[in-house]
Amino acid sequence: MKYSMLSKRLLYTYNKIHKCGISSHYKKEWQSVVGLEVHAQLNTESKLFSGAENTFGGLVNNCVSLFDAAIPGTLPVLNKKCVELGVLTALALSCKVNEVSSFDRKHYFYADLPAGYQITQQRAPLANDGAIHFQVYTPGIHKKPYNKSSKIKQIQLEQDSGKSLHDAELKRSLVDLNRAGAPLIELVFEPDLEDGEEAAALVKELVLIVQRLGVCTGRMEEGALRVDANVSIRRVGDPLSTRTEIKNIGSVRGVAGAIQHEIERQQSILENGGHIINETRAWDAIAKITIPMRDKEVVQDYRYMPEPNLPPLRVNLNTIEDNEDVISVPLIKERIPELPEESRTKLIAKYELRPEIAVQLVNEPVLLEFFQKIIVEKARNPSKVANLLLNDLLTVLNKRKINVTYCPITVKQLEELVDLLLDKKISLEICRKTINELVENTSFSPIDIIKQKGWLLITDEAEITKNCVKVIENNPKLVKQYKEGKIKVFKALLGILSKTTDNKLDMSIASKKFEELLKK
Repeated sequence: MKYSMLSKRLLYTYNKIHKCGISSHYKKEWQSVVGLEVHAQLNTESKLFSGAENTFGGLVNNCVSLFDAAIPGTLPVLNKKCVELGVLTALALSCKVNEVSSFDRKHYFYADLPAGYQITQQRAPLANDGAIHFQVYTPGIHKKPYNKSSKIKQIQLEQDSGKSLHDAELKRSLVDLNRAGAPLIELVFEPDLEDGEEAAALVKELVLIVQRLGVCTGRMEEGALRVDANVSIRRVGDPLSTRTEIKNIGSVRGVAGAIQHEIERQQSILENGGHIINETRAWDAIAKITIPMRDKEVVQDYRYMPEPNLPPLRVNLNTIEDNEDVISVPLIKERIPELPEESRTKLIAKYELRPEIAVQLVNEPVLLEFFQKIIVEKARNPSKVANLLLNDLLTVLNKRKINVTYCPITVKQLEELVDLLLDKKISLEICRKTINELVENTSFSPIDIIKQKGWLLITDEAEITKNCVKVIENNPKLVKQYKEGKIKVFKALLGILSKTTDNKLDMSIASKKFEELLKK
């Protein structure tokens, strides 16, 4: 019996599937499931339950009250400012603030937890059922930004533990209680993210929100915002599998890297016939891997119990009346500023910026502030201003490992530089060189540097024509190819012109002159 080519292919595919059971092409793809828990340290002068100073970088054990050190007989006194900041965060994230919440003791032993328990709000939290909306966009990974949201299960107030300091040389550990009792809000998100980039985008958005609210510094490098990630994978349509938890990730890119590595690690184990252990892991930022800390096969009993020394926390949900004893939620709601999502929408609508540009600008608050000041001061091209900030200024700062927060160049200098570029007095390359010079010495103005270096563009048509003629005379082969119809050669001639004149010619004028001369 003879088969057509199509029949042969179908028979081959049928035999291959039956021989292998099912080919990898037909297997259901892996799906990763990610949920986050984020701890944000509140911007208050004193701690959650004591009057000790709430600060970063103080002398070891210098910001510790008797209560923080768990001295017997001391009692907690709730910091009203912490409650206000918690409520403000909850409202900004569309959460339902609970009229009554309460505090619990969560018992566990750590050397840096002197009381042997942490005061938190596990069972009756400050707020529930919110959501965070954000855009996911990582240049080089995503072509375009896309919208994503994650549900918030609850937001709770709790105290931080101290910090253990491990001395490898002396082979001993010491305890610093400066952080003990520091005020935190814990935000528990539902497991509705798919990968590390989405998780990193959520964390970045959260950092921007808490910074705008004035709730938290958002400085992850100082531990002001710490992320725990729960990661599991499954075949599409299958129930959730065993998850692992990655503790205390300390940077936005660390969140993306840790989750991505954990997804790949779990997939490799399952594809090789293994099984995932329910465990807590840590992210090694140098080796770029997650490492095991402790297993969670046996569920730890924290022996939650109501905190006997704190009454239920009550807030006023209805009226704009604030007093020493009860916080007015409607009054706090009036303090919510413009949030990042609203800023992005405005940038796109008002200035016609591309979505990815709007995302990048809002992600860098300092650059966004520069952009707004430069645009407001004088009617300038918004797209070109944004490109200069994101592509030129940021590139120079990154190469020099300068955090944009500490950018040494002033708004006035940037305005002058933008005007020189838009007025075509300098080229884009000269603009970048000038930024480099300004970083080195901020006392000079851009025009002083440009004149000193002889970088002003030549706009004199006679001078430009003279240089074009030289290039034509010195490159007869390219000129012949162009005249024979190879139009692409024109770019090569322009490149030679630019190189031989050290990029000092106004290339828009030079291009027209070149065309005129070549047509003769």
